[in-house]
Amino acid sequence: MSRVSSAITLQQLHYFVEVAAEGSISAAADLLYVAQPTMSAAMKDLETRVGRALLVRSARGVTLTADGAEFLGYARQVIEQVALLEHRYLGRPSRRLLGVSTQHYSFAVDAFVRMVKASDVAEYEFSLRETRTWDIIEDVRTLRSELGILYRNDFNQKVIDKLLRDSGLSFHPLFVASPHIFISRTNPLASRERVTLADLAELPRLTFDQGANNSFYFAEEILSTLSSTREIRVSDRATIFSLMIGLDGYTISTGIISDDLDPEIAAIPLDVDERIEIGWIGHSAIPLTEQAQRYLAEVRTVVAEFGVALLG
Repeated sequence: MSRVSSAITLQQLHYFVEVAAEGSISAAADLLYVAQPTMSAAMKDLETRVGRALLVRSARGVTLTADGAEFLGYARQVIEQVALLEHRYLGRPSRRLLGVSTQHYSFAVDAFVRMVKASDVAEYEFSLRETRTWDIIEDVRTLRSELGILYRNDFNQKVIDKLLRDSGLSFHPLFVASPHIFISRTNPLASRERVTLADLAELPRLTFDQGANNSFYFAEEILSTLSSTREIRVSDRATIFSLMIGLDGYTISTGIISDDLDPEIAAIPLDVDERIEIGWIGHSAIPLTEQAQRYLAEVRTVVAEFGVALLG
């Protein structure tokens, strides 16, 4: 960055983080009980000090410029470190912040639960969004979430990687899983050691709806181009599990499922020559905060408990 005309204050960094999170100067001002003109002036002064535009202003609110997105990453880290210092040496509560967007994986939820339980602070503000593939990328691009979790394979990798590059994001592999079907424990196939695609021909195939971006390349399930005579699209994990139980439906995923969170669902290996690479995405130019690193450490712990080899 260019030299600043004078020191940046912690208050300005705090204001900027809230403006970015709310997507609105006035909304951030209301949240922090600051007059809107004061907040607006603070943002203009911050941009003057760093010597570049950080926000794009419009009638609908504000969005981050490329410089603003990079600046936000560093601002968050400074605020987190100051909070840790105050917690350690001044006895002040340390407020932890983290946003995660993910495809519908129980291991991601399990790791999130462990992270929250392990947080030794009185105050925190965490968010976990199980959502569509396109929205995960958009959440991370706009910094609504600090990181995202999704999969890629030979079929979708070129499309996903190009979209990530165009968004200033990068993919970091976590592990490679063998495809499994998730089915109800009462399903006759639940007693099988392995199943084939032929075994699934008469069962309803359950997939996660991708909305307006319902391309095969954004599907959460491998083999999305294969035809199915019975197909049901859903929007959340609770519904998909209910349909597995009520209709003997199935979906294809990693095989990693928590008995504590989903005790009625079984994972059975699927006999296909495919692999599922799971990874996290984040801004290429922005280092992760310590809280995000703690979350990824919990993800690795959960996955390792299932005997899956970790990458990196």
